Amino acid sequence: MRSLSSVAWALPLIFLLTAQAPASAQQAEKPFEPEVGQPGKDVVWVPTPPALVEKMMDMAQVGPNDFVIDLGSGDGRNIVAAAKRGANALGVEYNPDMVALSERLAKAAGVSDKAKFVQGDMFVADISKATVMAVFLLPSNMLQLRSKFFALAPGSRIVSNTFRFEGWNPDKSESIGGDCTAWCEAILWIVPAKVAGRWRGPESDLTLSQDYQMVSGTLTVGGKPVPVAGQLNGRDITLKAGDRVYTGRAGDTEMELTAPGSAPLRLTRAGS
Repeated sequence: MRSLSSVAWALPLIFLLTAQAPASAQQAEKPFEPEVGQPGKDVVWVPTPPALVEKMMDMAQVGPNDFVIDLGSGDGRNIVAAAKRGANALGVEYNPDMVALSERLAKAAGVSDKAKFVQGDMFVADISKATVMAVFLLPSNMLQLRSKFFALAPGSRIVSNTFRFEGWNPDKSESIGGDCTAWCEAILWIVPAKVAGRWRGPESDLTLSQDYQMVSGTLTVGGKPVPVAGQLNGRDITLKAGDRVYTGRAGDTEMELTAPGSAPLRLTRAGS
């Protein structure tokens, strides 16, 4: 049998534990809120300013026919912005709390039908169907992903917050200006067609080397070789050959080039 003094001593302790239990439960139920600079698997989380998100969407010309992917999607703001423009969009994020937060924010924005999120590793994610990649990654991350991005279908757009690919010059960059002091630049790449190699046509021969969207080589027409240099914009190609400028479109196996005052050149990839 316990003494009255021991029971009296225990009552305040019991009361304290009972009083603390609801507070702990409430704390556990508090929704996750990310903190700027919080560590992640490959990057720390820093949110893209809303004005830059919209600039990135504008530069990539995101619309209803697009499938937008963001690797390391954080709180999902790129994906929600794309979905608001009618695109189907997917965020790949390693932190499950961030995934849940993104889903809540997409629901609040009324775009849950188009904005989807998965927990996963950005380096193994399947991005092959994307028409737009909207990312905010470190240069080291982008270098690791560069070959996957370059392998996207010609005409696909890649738009980045501030950071660039080593060795792959952008097609366009713009700053949002105003009072922005950090993370203010949107950078765009347009995935070019793969045209390196030899192309042949009736009385014509074209050999090209390719450094992403930049190309150079030799065009031979009627037995006369001329150095050429030019640029790709998706499948559209421009080549300067002497005093002539050829423009055209490059398919996977066929290419057609035209220049003022010249007959069109219809070329087929050698070996095709």
